[in-house]
Amino acid sequence: MDMAKSTKQSSSNLIYLPWLLTIVVTILAILVWGNSYRWQLSHASSYQFFPLLGLIGFSIMWSHYMAGFMRDTFLRRANLRLYFTYTGYIVLCMIVLHPGILIYQRFRDGYGLPPRSYESYVAPGMGWLTLLGSVSLLIFLAFELHRFYRTKNWWKYVTYLGDIAMIAVFYHGLRLGTQLQSGWYRWVWLFFGITLLLRIATKYYQRARTNTLL
Repeated sequence: MDMAKSTKQSSSNLIYLPWLLTIVVTILAILVWGNSYRWQLSHASSYQFFPLLGLIGFSIMWSHYMAGFMRDTFLRRANLRLYFTYTGYIVLCMIVLHPGILIYQRFRDGYGLPPRSYESYVAPGMGWLTLLGSVSLLIFLAFELHRFYRTKNWWKYVTYLGDIAMIAVFYHGLRLGTQLQSGWYRWVWLFFGITLLLRIATKYYQRARTNTLL
């Protein structure tokens, strides 16, 4: 009886791990962004601010994947509904504001609307990477409709697209992110990418074993 009570209490304490992980990766994103400007932010422009939202948005989405792994392994009895709900709202704000601020600022500066305004912002030959981010955004926004359609048989294909979009955003950030071209945070980002791929691979492996992939 005492052992069962102890196990339940231990599981109750571990439920905070996803929250802690989200806080840590968010702090790391803020640190690398602030350090890149030596914390001289009093006159920060939209061009300097919008990358931070992308870093935070992806970092929290990565935390969701890791929280899913925790739930499937050592947090089986934990209820993470509130975690996914509240952090999901934060992610939604980040992934909308990240491109939204850039689109608005480019339009205000006379560069028009995407995709031309994107192409003129990045180096030649990199325009397709901005479109990769835009397509991923649309997929993430479609995923927000899970409240209405998650019981439908076809909804699993939207989740598959969401996994592809996560990989695409990882690559998008790796190639275009100012804070990711060198330094310690590049290694953090690579760690995100490797663990993300492992999580996705193990998830589909388990589904294939139980014949729930299709």
